[in-house]
Amino acid sequence: MTLRIGDTAPDFTAESTEGRIGFYDWAGDSWCVLFSHPKDFTPVCTTELGLMAKLKPEFDKRNCRIIGLSVDDVGHHKSWSRDIEETQGHAPNFPMVGDSNLVVSKLYGMLPADAGGSSQFRTAADNATVRNVFVIAPDKSIKLVISYPMSTGRNFDEILRALDSLQLTAAHKVATPGNWIQGDDVIIVPAMSDEDAKKAFPKGWGAPKPYIRIVAQPN
Repeated sequence: MTLRIGDTAPDFTAESTEGRIGFYDWAGDSWCVLFSHPKDFTPVCTTELGLMAKLKPEFDKRNCRIIGLSVDDVGHHKSWSRDIEETQGHAPNFPMVGDSNLVVSKLYGMLPADAGGSSQFRTAADNATVRNVFVIAPDKSIKLVISYPMSTGRNFDEILRALDSLQLTAAHKVATPGNWIQGDDVIIVPAMSDEDAKKAFPKGWGAPKPYIRIVAQPN
């Protein structure tokens, strides 16, 4: 199964570094970032987990919960956390799911159904496709999916930027242009007629082309 934007994020129950988690209950009415890792004690993922721990307060401000997943058991995660704190200055301060039975990785389409039933003897290369970011809305719909190769560390500032856009565009009938950041102008969605746009944006808009209607970011 391949998950796409707009699909419902599958629920699951699994052991984590913060105890047994039922994903939907744990996420509640918050936004959520689920990001996955092919193996514990891998160099790029070590840097990523430290960065995410450092940035967690920014996600908290946005009512967004963080949950990690790695294809190893919780005991390995806890040992790895000590390395992460020692080398990156921040230990994971969010739950890390132990997916040693590969159930969640398969449920989210990151590993094929025939990948086997255990992480034992599997290498990071075997699990190379378990390098995804899923941003999930409070209604449990998937709003963003990004897949990375093992050689490329994730840019968590970009994930925050995308989350800002997703939350803004969920609340207002606008879209964000390329390289948009908080406070920049936005675009009125094409589905909104000019008549409706006049009601929603009474101060008017700029239009370099009729289909590009630019307004200040709504509050």
